[in-house]
Amino acid sequence: MELKTVALELPEGSNLILGQAHFIKTVEDLYEILVGTAPQIKFGLAFCEASGPCLIRTAGNDPTLQAVATRNAQTISAGHSFVILLQEAYPINCLNNLKHCPEVCTIYCATANPIEVVLAETQQGRGILGVIDGFSPKGMEGSEDIVARQQFLRQIGYKL
Repeated sequence: MELKTVALELPEGSNLILGQAHFIKTVEDLYEILVGTAPQIKFGLAFCEASGPCLIRTAGNDPTLQAVATRNAQTISAGHSFVILLQEAYPINCLNNLKHCPEVCTIYCATANPIEVVLAETQQGRGILGVIDGFSPKGMEGSEDIVARQQFLRQIGYKL
């Protein structure tokens, strides 16, 4: 077994959701969830099929995000993994709906940070062991940081 990390591509102004599912109809179900959750959402998704023809299945309503999601899926190349790239919406808008999709087994991360995926590779294929989402903490939140956090949440409309 070989362990490796791969970095994923994240276009400016995008968020990424990485997960694992179990069935070919995942692409259609995730598509329906995304368009039904936030009408203005732009997204691309790619799903690595783990049986039969073992194809990367794709969908989306933004060709650029769909192309980047596809490249990320090719980079990961782990069975039944999926990558969703979002713009004009945040993961918080759709994450619970995605988690309730019958095919979704795991959500590894939902982030706008630089991301690396930790993979194990065997003769059979690849599996995702986890993710490195962003960077390590540099200190503790202080009173000014608390105020800045609270103001930011109000600025983007998530708090009154």
